[in-house]
Amino acid sequence: MTDPTTADERDRLFSDLLNDCVHCGFCLPTCPTHVLWGQEMDSPRGRIHLMAQTHTEDVLTETAVGHFDNCLGCLACVSACPSGVAYDALIDTTRHRVEREHERTAGERALRGAIFALFPYRRRLGLLRGPLRAYQASGVSSLVRRTGLLERVSPALATMERISPPLSSPPPALPELVPAVGRARARVGMLVGCAQGAFFPEVNTATARVLALEGCDVVIPRAQGCCGALSGHAGRMEESADLARSLIEVFERERVDRIVVNSAGCGSSMKHFDRTLTEAGADPAWVRRGRAQAERVADLTEFLVELGPRAERHPLPLHVAYHDACHLSHGQGVTRPPRALLAGIPELRVSDLPNGEICCGSAGVYNLLKPGAARELGDRKGRDVASTGADVLVSGNPGCSLQIASAMDRAGSPVAVTHTARVLDASLRGLTVARLLGRR
Repeated sequence: MTDPTTADERDRLFSDLLNDCVHCGFCLPTCPTHVLWGQEMDSPRGRIHLMAQTHTEDVLTETAVGHFDNCLGCLACVSACPSGVAYDALIDTTRHRVEREHERTAGERALRGAIFALFPYRRRLGLLRGPLRAYQASGVSSLVRRTGLLERVSPALATMERISPPLSSPPPALPELVPAVGRARARVGMLVGCAQGAFFPEVNTATARVLALEGCDVVIPRAQGCCGALSGHAGRMEESADLARSLIEVFERERVDRIVVNSAGCGSSMKHFDRTLTEAGADPAWVRRGRAQAERVADLTEFLVELGPRAERHPLPLHVAYHDACHLSHGQGVTRPPRALLAGIPELRVSDLPNGEICCGSAGVYNLLKPGAARELGDRKGRDVASTGADVLVSGNPGCSLQIASAMDRAGSPVAVTHTARVLDASLRGLTVARLLGRR
């Protein structure tokens, strides 16, 4: 099959994908906005109907754009669909069209402009660490939350303030090469990520250590930037494609066997580099380069299960609840590997969450753009976590961790939240539960 590089070819492909939907309704109970509101046009089936209507009539109404904006892009419908409808490709194309053709209000443009001038840039995010640490240490945050002033001024800023993780001194910067412990079994590249790198550097440190302990030479290029996931998720395809090209070039130079990713949203986007480049109208050569890189991308847990264990697992007496990040379970189909790795740790008990297919409300920057709906979904997920009685929530995505921790703190039932990589790292190094959770 040739790459649909012309606008006419992409238009025909979009029409074909629309016709795959038979409107059976299997997607409805898995769609978070349909669960919240029970409205047909806020379900995948309803949105596909709107996509077909706006495609045929070539008109984007304010109402239709509102329903498209309400979609979290969680892709639970993709997992649920018996007909194999590529809703992910449909919503990406639709959002790209919205960003090209729809005139947003001045306030919306300002908010989106600020978000995308900040979040895809790890260094800019890193500059926030100092002021944010000072703010957290001052105790002003409790006053701000108690008064609700920020919520009234800007719900998006209030959300950012509330989900910000507690910050400590970051660990030393990772070197560009972390050599394998013992005989090297693979040479892998590691994505640092934007939010992960800026706010969860300890997750990257744990990831590199686990890979090295399992026999991998870990290449961590300093020149790497954003993968383009957040931009692509919001329909900013040209921006996403530019970021993708830069990252592709970085990892092409390193000649690694695989590119290991510890953030679900990034991994899902990188596995579809070719689709992003196609949607942005890139030439066929770049699409092929994107596809070649996409084929090397693997989630950390997926890769470790493929590689097989070598390092000894030490006991970790702990009860954890595992949360399936949407872009890991639905976007990449990775559900068994993280559970298999956790199950391999002696004395670790793992519980699944009820309603695991329903998104937590983070969804890239959805919780900033649609804070009300996101908060309601976060509260639901928090109650599901609490129902397990687990001591710790384990997730494979930074946005999910921040969203759920914030919801549970708001409900007065705070829970420790950590990443799968950190649990594995603690077991491989024989750390105590207290050390894992930062309780010296």
